[in-house]
Amino acid sequence: MELTPGNAEIGFIGTGVMGSGMVRNLLRKGYRVTVYNRTRSKAAAVLAEGARWADSPGALAAACDAVLTIVGYPQDVEQVYLGPDGLVERARPGTYLVDLTTSTPSLAQRIAAAAQARGLYALDAPVSGGDTGARNGTLSIMVGGDEEAFQAVLPVLQAMGQNIVRQGGPGAGQHTKMCNQIAIAANMVGVCEALAYAQRAGLDAQRVLQSIATGAAGSWSLSNLAPRMLKGDFAPGFYVKHMIKDLGIALAEAERLRLDLPGVALAKRLYEQLAGQGGADDGTQALYKLYAAAGPA
Repeated sequence: MELTPGNAEIGFIGTGVMGSGMVRNLLRKGYRVTVYNRTRSKAAAVLAEGARWADSPGALAAACDAVLTIVGYPQDVEQVYLGPDGLVERARPGTYLVDLTTSTPSLAQRIAAAAQARGLYALDAPVSGGDTGARNGTLSIMVGGDEEAFQAVLPVLQAMGQNIVRQGGPGAGQHTKMCNQIAIAANMVGVCEALAYAQRAGLDAQRVLQSIATGAAGSWSLSNLAPRMLKGDFAPGFYVKHMIKDLGIALAEAERLRLDLPGVALAKRLYEQLAGQGGADDGTQALYKLYAAAGPA
């Protein structure tokens, strides 16, 4: 079927920092959206704005033409999709299942195979752009799965993102997201060290940003997260604990591919140090705390 506004029932599981913004954009585009979250209170805002509530993932899946998910960890993805009363078990044949979580390529492949066996279509479609991208509908969405299924869900994805690329078969979206996180991790260390250097040298760090953010050193993190660092704004657009999870996946996949990634290993160690100091629920820009204090151990 055509998954267009007014013609499709969309289910959404996971109404946290990222998910709430995505649901709002689906509603703004005219989609009918039913949501589920383990903690109902976290869905209160989108329910007040027009989303409907389902009492379980299975109940949601049974009533929707497409189900999108963004949850925390691979074990959560596995439970939602493959567990008892999960999406694969309860969805109607022909339903599209789209996982937006950053998870493992191997799990994405398992879900795709299980879905295909039941006449369902599964895509792995992790996103990048943080809370700002989710709120503004400007996410980058990296998709793995069948081309026809991708084309069918493309109008739904376009309600939430702008740069939407199918990278290949099942798992390819997750592999691409690992490339994204690898680039971000090393860059975030560089951003923190640049700001720490500027301040230690007695420079006005805000003025330094004016010079370097649009030059060869420019990056999304430098433009969007460095100003938050300088303001002491460490509210999560993307959690430290989730970055640690993602970098763990990247390192495990790299080991399987016989690839050494020392920059990722360093970034993971620094984020683990930050989490150990109570920063697991901060935004990833909180890495700057290690440098603003005495520098990383």
